[in-house]
Amino acid sequence: MKLNTRAQSAQSPNNNSPIVLVHGLFGSLDNLGVLARDLVTDHDILQVDMRNHGLSGRSPDMNYTAMAQDLLETLDVNNLEKVTLIGHSLGGKAVMALTALAPERINGLIVIDVAPVDYDVRRHDEIFAAINAVTDAGVSTRQQAAAIMREHLDEEGVVQFLLKSFVEGQWRFNVPVLWDQYRHIVGWEPVPAWSHPALFIRGGNSPYVTEAYRDAILAQFPQTRAHVIAGAGHWVHAEKPEAVLRAIRRYLADIEN
Repeated sequence: MKLNTRAQSAQSPNNNSPIVLVHGLFGSLDNLGVLARDLVTDHDILQVDMRNHGLSGRSPDMNYTAMAQDLLETLDVNNLEKVTLIGHSLGGKAVMALTALAPERINGLIVIDVAPVDYDVRRHDEIFAAINAVTDAGVSTRQQAAAIMREHLDEEGVVQFLLKSFVEGQWRFNVPVLWDQYRHIVGWEPVPAWSHPALFIRGGNSPYVTEAYRDAILAQFPQTRAHVIAGAGHWVHAEKPEAVLRAIRRYLADIEN
């Protein structure tokens, strides 16, 4: 699967590991742009559209083994021997899955608000309903789409996030496949322990990473350190970007020195 990417060179020459930024469900490579704009000062940056998202290829399969393979092939295409991975939500699970496929290619691992567990819960049915309502209405503008989505969704931030992928009357994610493969998206197959320092960042108000998942995280990522961003939810990097970047910078300083 060929992934659409955006590459940026570090603004100052250095020997730091390149950073790959991986977005979450219903997202695109733009979603972690707030992190890219800061980190590009001293790291080469690669942002990716995951399969069935953005301008990347489409596939009926949407599982983390396949997504990890996509990322590995993307590293090869871009001649990236060893990288630091930063993934949010679905992207966080994809980068964790890559530790099983190519552990030697990973210098650092930062997972934003997701745990390596099978959640076995449907958190996105209202979002699917809103997306399908827009499609069924046949509207073409973001203003029209927003009005329809607000009938289904209470959080304006979620509406605005989804609208970023509504272009010329079309969604830039593959809605039928995401719905069909949803059990794999919320699911998880445990990976062998990756025994290098990892950073898990979570929103203090988010249900995605809780004390209940501590043992599962440590079994697979035994050198994990956790950082909680108070007052933030699942989209913690969008809500509290400066706090997230401080945590990332501390972790990078430790693994790169």
